[in-house]
Amino acid sequence: MVKVKPFAAVRPPKALAQEVASRPYDVLNSKEAKAEAGEKSLLHIIKPEIDFDPIADEHSQQVYDKAVENFKLWQEKGWLVQDRKEMYYVYAQTMEGRTQYGLVVGANVEDYLTGKIKKHELTRKDKEEDRMIHVRIQNANVEPVFFAYPDNDEINGIVSEIVKNKPEYDYIADDGFGHTFWTVEDESTIKRITNIFATIPAFYVADGHHRTAAAALVGEEKRKSNPNHTGEEEYNYFLAVVFPESHLKIIDYNRVVKDLNGMTSADFIEKLNEDFVVENMGTDIYKPAALHNFSMYINGSWYSLTAKPGTYDEKDPVGVLDVTVMSNLVFDKLLDIKDLRTSKRIDFIGGIRGLGELKKRVDSGEMAAAFALYPVSMRQLIDIADTGNIMPPKTTWFEPKLRSGLAIHKLS
Repeated sequence: MVKVKPFAAVRPPKALAQEVASRPYDVLNSKEAKAEAGEKSLLHIIKPEIDFDPIADEHSQQVYDKAVENFKLWQEKGWLVQDRKEMYYVYAQTMEGRTQYGLVVGANVEDYLTGKIKKHELTRKDKEEDRMIHVRIQNANVEPVFFAYPDNDEINGIVSEIVKNKPEYDYIADDGFGHTFWTVEDESTIKRITNIFATIPAFYVADGHHRTAAAALVGEEKRKSNPNHTGEEEYNYFLAVVFPESHLKIIDYNRVVKDLNGMTSADFIEKLNEDFVVENMGTDIYKPAALHNFSMYINGSWYSLTAKPGTYDEKDPVGVLDVTVMSNLVFDKLLDIKDLRTSKRIDFIGGIRGLGELKKRVDSGEMAAAFALYPVSMRQLIDIADTGNIMPPKTTWFEPKLRSGLAIHKLS
């Protein structure tokens, strides 16, 4: 069963929430972040390379030093202020008329190390280390991770009562997504939330595998270096927003390829017929209609590709995934793209950008073909995590993304 605790968040005063909170570090490149960052934006803390002209190397010592300097400065200026007591928080996000309600908690380092916080993606050591540096230098989890948990009626009931109160923050960001935030200050409610989570069997990492690993590994480092460690220290916990699984929706994560491995488009389409039912859908955008149905854009036309029975294993939780089917039958078999993590011949586009983005990348001549996939379900993600399996790279895309800066967790 998982362990959570309330904490005293470092966060913006009510009037500054929208100015301070930012999109996460990994959805913007440095140039985009520089253009987007206002004077008080958290981007100066999570992407401090933007404060240099020209933009500095994000892994340089001067940039790490700038991150620490800016975090301190934001607190001195009162743009970030620490709460006086430990609390939980409710964070609601609204996108296209759908609202998901999460609890902001301290998640337990030991739960990650023992597998109660379950992952579905592999992490890369270099990316883990980069995030660990940021946690170490700030002695804080500046950005949250995004977890799912099995629905619990009592937690849902508690949250529904809390959100009847006036929120602490309530605004619509530039992308049209709504962000609403409540404090949970009642001691009996805080205690009850802690106790209910002690009956929840697992958390599932939805978004932020590298941040989760980094936060847990820094907590473990601190534990090993403290001869008087008790297990109750603040570094035993890290910043997470946890959502009931029924609230979350995974959207598509699509692929574009730079070449057809020496084939003409006609040859390529002919080869596809071996494993797929291929239908030319014309020039109007075609969106996959169901599992094992794909859409392809090539030479100005959209195609429906439906994997033929027997080309995938229904009993294999990973083998049955559309990302696996596409990787095996198209990228590996026909295009000789073996490793999606390292190949320079393939790129990935989150479904939030729409299928028009796929068309644009191909029509520009940059890419030879694009493939859209039907999204993975939360149930598939949980089944894979529960069986100890790992999804292929770039399988899930969650929207809306958590805003960074609405709550920061100090490790001491």
